[in-house]
Amino acid sequence: MEVYQFSFERLEAWKKALQLTKTVYGITQGFPSDEKFGLVTQMRRCAVGVPSHLAEGSARITNKDKAHYSTMSFSTLMELLNHLIISYELGYISKERYTNLRQTIYEVSRLLNGLRRSQISG
Repeated sequence: MEVYQFSFERLEAWKKALQLTKTVYGITQGFPSDEKFGLVTQMRRCAVGVPSHLAEGSARITNKDKAHYSTMSFSTLMELLNHLIISYELGYISKERYTNLRQTIYEVSRLLNGLRRSQISG
């Protein structure tokens, strides 16, 4: 039996954001235990928020509403980037992991911007 795929599941931005979420969960497992309710929670909340906003926005009727949720997704992604920078500056992640995750965030941001542009013009 084939499983129905909702519109957000077909979005490249959502797929890449989902991968980002999994990466963030993996990386934050290695954070100090005293960050469990600090950066770990904040980063995971942001990581989950990026694809979640896209999923929620896909259920909206107008392109303006859909674009609003794409904007929220982008804003949450920038918050995640901020937490990543702080984590790197505090020495919680290596330069290699920082660079790789930052590149993924950049890729997601480009996809989100393209999606938003298409929603606004559509």
